[in-house]
Amino acid sequence: MVVTRFAPSPTGYLHIGGLRTALLNYLWARKNGGKFYLRIEDTDLKRNSQEAMEAILQAFEWVGLDYDGEVVYQSKRFDLYKQYVQQLLDEGKAYYCYMSKEELDALRAQQMERGERARYDGRYRDFDGTPPEGIDPVVRIKAPQDGTIVVQDGVKGDISISADEVDDFIIARADGTPTYNFVVAVDDATMGLTDVIRGDDHLYNTPKQLVVYEALGFTPPKFYHVPMINNEQGKKLSKRDGATDVMDYKSMGYLPEALLNFLVRLGWSYGDQEIFSLEEMLEKFNPKDLNKSPSSYNLDKLNWLNSHYIKNCSNDQLAKMLEAFDIYIFSHDKKEILLDESKERSKTIKELAQNVYMIVTDPEEFDKKAVKKARKNADILKEFKAYLGQIEQKLHLPSDYHQVIETFLNKNDLGFGKLGQPLRVALLGQMAGPGLDVVMSTIGKDQTLKRIDTAVEFFERQEG
Repeated sequence: MVVTRFAPSPTGYLHIGGLRTALLNYLWARKNGGKFYLRIEDTDLKRNSQEAMEAILQAFEWVGLDYDGEVVYQSKRFDLYKQYVQQLLDEGKAYYCYMSKEELDALRAQQMERGERARYDGRYRDFDGTPPEGIDPVVRIKAPQDGTIVVQDGVKGDISISADEVDDFIIARADGTPTYNFVVAVDDATMGLTDVIRGDDHLYNTPKQLVVYEALGFTPPKFYHVPMINNEQGKKLSKRDGATDVMDYKSMGYLPEALLNFLVRLGWSYGDQEIFSLEEMLEKFNPKDLNKSPSSYNLDKLNWLNSHYIKNCSNDQLAKMLEAFDIYIFSHDKKEILLDESKERSKTIKELAQNVYMIVTDPEEFDKKAVKKARKNADILKEFKAYLGQIEQKLHLPSDYHQVIETFLNKNDLGFGKLGQPLRVALLGQMAGPGLDVVMSTIGKDQTLKRIDTAVEFFERQEG
């Protein structure tokens, strides 16, 4: 059975790189009918944030990634870590190191002077003398001193490093708290992990974790180290580029389906396919197909995907999502017309909200450049208002209003622009926007006449 995990630290928000890692682990476990665990790596008690922890769980809920069992908190497993530290001490595979900070600093200074890599020199590895007074010892593991350590990686292939590259690193600090690479190895082993998919910024931790696996007699999982996400210039992704809180994407109006689709394509592909439902991801994803080179964050691609998912949402779904942006049109009698038009022109739900608001709300101001062009034909706008006002039959659909506009233009031998410009400014306050027949159909005849009146008065004040 495949068992995977996602293991964030609650010291900050969950960014999209982390969500991508979670998604890949989720897909691989679920595809194989396995288990996917969420583990919170909160051993750094000073830097932990309850707010960050809640944000991680909130993000999981929003995008719909479910995990098995309860959330695992490392902070609740200290007794387990102490047990394994003691086991290694008892078996002679770890030892107390009494080196003071001053000694360690002096050693590093000497090594740097000689042009050597800074590393612990093993002076207490086989120490059996009297411990120095006043020193609270750390615990170091006995790393292999010869041979090679081989990281078998499903993305990058086998990576071999000389054993002497890894010194006897600390597995428990002087206050007894365990260190990162030790607890990760213990957790992954005791939780039954078979596969670990993570960012390649963790690649250099893996040899140390393999040393812990070997010392404790655990079987290591299969590793897949995924190249990082770069910005469009090929540099590390920053908050400005998009490495922001996952929940910010919700407030910006992105759909979780679009975000997951976008993330799975950052570093993985399946032929030329771009659109993937979660079901298709589950069917087709394999970590062996992950790219070896970094992927690039592309906002245009995300917007394109998001607009695709918006267009394929039902209008009822969209109306519900718009409520998060203070747009309430679920019971609007022209909801279908309004959303059919607006969603074609919207890349995000936030943009959809703005487009709907533009139609259903009287213009709060008129664009100056648009007014300058439109007021030249203010008289034609007044004539149209008079024509529309005398029509007695009921007007409902956009096609009804389209026919009214067409008949008026034909009767007066006018091109569309002569009426279209001032009418658009009157209805929307600007030149850009949806079809005029859709706007008129949505707001109705009386509201159309009212907006024209307001605009004409404004045009006349500008001329005066």
